[in-house]
Amino acid sequence: MPHARFERRIAALLAEADVRVDGERPWDLKVHDPRFHARVLGQGSLGLGESYMDGWWDAASLDGLLYRLLAARLDERVPRAGEIFDALRARLTNLQSPRRSGEVGRRHYDLGNDLYAAMLGRRLVYSCGYWRHADTLDAAQEAKLDLVCRKLRLRPGMRVLDVGCGWGEALKFAAERYGVEGVGVTISGEQAEYARRLCAGLPVEIRLQDYRALDEPFDAVFSLGMFEHVGVKNYAAYFDVVRRCLPADGLFLLHTIGSSRSVDRTDPWIARYIFPNSMLPSAAQITHAAEGRFVLEDWHNFGADYDLTLQAWRDNIESAWEALDPRYDQRFRRMWRFYLAASMATFRSRRSHLWQLVLSPRGVPGGYVAPR
Repeated sequence: MPHARFERRIAALLAEADVRVDGERPWDLKVHDPRFHARVLGQGSLGLGESYMDGWWDAASLDGLLYRLLAARLDERVPRAGEIFDALRARLTNLQSPRRSGEVGRRHYDLGNDLYAAMLGRRLVYSCGYWRHADTLDAAQEAKLDLVCRKLRLRPGMRVLDVGCGWGEALKFAAERYGVEGVGVTISGEQAEYARRLCAGLPVEIRLQDYRALDEPFDAVFSLGMFEHVGVKNYAAYFDVVRRCLPADGLFLLHTIGSSRSVDRTDPWIARYIFPNSMLPSAAQITHAAEGRFVLEDWHNFGADYDLTLQAWRDNIESAWEALDPRYDQRFRRMWRFYLAASMATFRSRRSHLWQLVLSPRGVPGGYVAPR
């Protein structure tokens, strides 16, 4: 019988990751619908994520299960649905063109400020916290924002640009703690409206604007968790924009998730349900685009901190679902659970990283010493 053959194949693959079907350990997989096996074998990660959303399977520790699958590299053994089409589309099309750039804003960042307020903690900072000396999410996010300001050597009176400013928390922090004035750009209408309210009364301007339109002077530039939406076809243009906005002695801090491998597209499930037209940069892709434009002063990897950040976000949102708008129905919750758990697994398995780069147009005289 085909079903029995599919079940044996799935069981053999899972055994390589020390996962059992219908086992009793937290990371074991409980199958509720026998169609699960054929769907995953035929569709790879897309089938795995969608079948979870549909309630076809569960695991007491979803992140524990997905971590074991990634650590055993089973994702490389099962084909991805539409992979050839995705590859051709990424090569032939600029998925992050100005016309397409607003899609991720509409489909992800505009989901609802209530969702993000419930998940992200006291500050709406949707990027990795810095846990070196922190033991709570709020402390880790404040430490990250302060680390960014210290790395950029911010001081009163400086004019600062935030490329992809989110809900405005980083500029608010920099203005209040370091006395700077700033401009933030975002492609999310929900974020822009919130950030303007948050920064009211501060010397901060929030614009609903594509980064490519920027052409004015700033003393320092930072970008926190936005580069993942730029796309490799646009990296050179992105660095050109930052370079023309900086003086010769300015500094640029790039905070981005990174991949150990060079690709030109994202996972098909992530592309369909979470971040359309996104992709994670590799070190090679970043340095190739920055070559001739910037001097790389510092490269800081604290990707393990993203696992802790995501766990805190999961705890927050799981305790908040019942108080949120009913439009976040059960299928949406399962989708969000899978997103957070899969993200934890990628960082825990060291397949993804969190990088902070400090770059200067001509090199810092005498050398740059990065705070930690």
